[in-house]
Amino acid sequence: MPRHEFQPGKLVVGLFLTAGGVAYAGDAGGWWDTEWFAIIPVVVIGLCLAGAVASVNHAVRRRRTNRGAGAANS
Repeated sequence: MPRHEFQPGKLVVGLFLTAGGVAYAGDAGGWWDTEWFAIIPVVVIGLCLAGAVASVNHAVRRRRTNRGAGAANS
């Protein structure tokens, strides 16, 4: 299996969408009541948090790349 770079933004959004799915699955199973609009804040918060995490991840990776290239040129 080829290696790929870790993308924490996708992990965060996946966790939030899974939480929304679990909430609706519990409602469908009769364990609790979930309102139809409950998924909206979960998805919005998840997407905003994932965007922030992805931005920080991108900035850190770019800084590491620039620092590595600067050290190799010196």
